[in-house]
Amino acid sequence: MKVSIIASLIAAVFAFAAAPAEAKGCLKGAAVGGAAGHFAGHHGMLGAAAGCLYGRHHAKEQEQQHQQSQNDRSQ
Repeated sequence: MKVSIIASLIAAVFAFAAAPAEAKGCLKGAAVGGAAGHFAGHHGMLGAAAGCLYGRHHAKEQEQQHQQSQNDRSQ
């Protein structure tokens, strides 16, 4: 059972690695969410999906803050 979960997570990592521009933050979030979901009731895939969404959201916010700070410095 554990082998199939690990294999599924590895497959998800490779699937998201195909589009690195959109996957920024997704891989780390999916890994953490998958592990947490697995240990919190054997919902690793659901945790990985939620972690991916959160990771992408967090990375997008950080990028916007970075761009805003660069714009503030140039003025």
